Amino acid sequence: MNILLDTIMGGIAGYMWPLTRISSMFMVMAVFGANTTPSRVRLLLSLTVTAAVVPVLPPMPDIELFSLSAVFVTFQQIIIGVSMGFSTLLLMQTFVLTGQIIGMQTSLGFASMIDPGSGQQTPVVANFFLLLTTMIFLAVDGHLILIKMVVASFDSIPVSMEGLSLASYRMFTEFVGYMFGAALTMSLSAIVALLTINLSFGVMTRASPQLNIFAIGFPVTMVSGLFILWLTLTPIMAHFDEVWREVQILLCNVLELQCTLDGGLN
Repeated sequence: MNILLDTIMGGIAGYMWPLTRISSMFMVMAVFGANTTPSRVRLLLSLTVTAAVVPVLPPMPDIELFSLSAVFVTFQQIIIGVSMGFSTLLLMQTFVLTGQIIGMQTSLGFASMIDPGSGQQTPVVANFFLLLTTMIFLAVDGHLILIKMVVASFDSIPVSMEGLSLASYRMFTEFVGYMFGAALTMSLSAIVALLTINLSFGVMTRASPQLNIFAIGFPVTMVSGLFILWLTLTPIMAHFDEVWREVQILLCNVLELQCTLDGGLN
């Protein structure tokens, strides 16, 4: 009877801990972790991926499920999965922040709508960049790359009491600084263009004080902002490739995976 119970518990553990790591990633991951995606869909997707990859995973540790050690092991799997999903959110928020900066500079920031991902009210320009980035993320199979990485992570970081190192948490904090720098870089051309327009209005006001700068400045700034926004979309794919490559390198370093120079798995 004890042998049968140990066999059942071992079989459950072989699926429970991989399911914990994979489902944690899907619950936070961009697109799938959004409020618009039903929880049942995420759970069904997690169960499907887990059932497909468990046969190729390394053996699980011999730890009793109903013990304090199992609680710590489960907590470590949640942290690893959430960290992987959180990296994709940093990717999306880079372009959302870019849209917010451009929207505020071009006087288009007053128009806002509900962000489908977070449920918060954001400028329309930022929401447009978020939807565009989401389509590009799915087009380049970003979700499939994340699934491939989470499967490979069971070899580099096996299921055990040990999880991510302190250096991994530091990498995430440093990448937040990179996110702000990348957003500022993408919106820098729009900032300089709008600054030039505002300086020209200042010269016009100085030369002709009778000119009502508020009557013509706001419409001209908005029309110029739309034109600048159109020009900003031209190199969007190049910016996405650069940021996505940095996200993959971050995940490779955090998960201790063997990756190529461009962040892809060997």
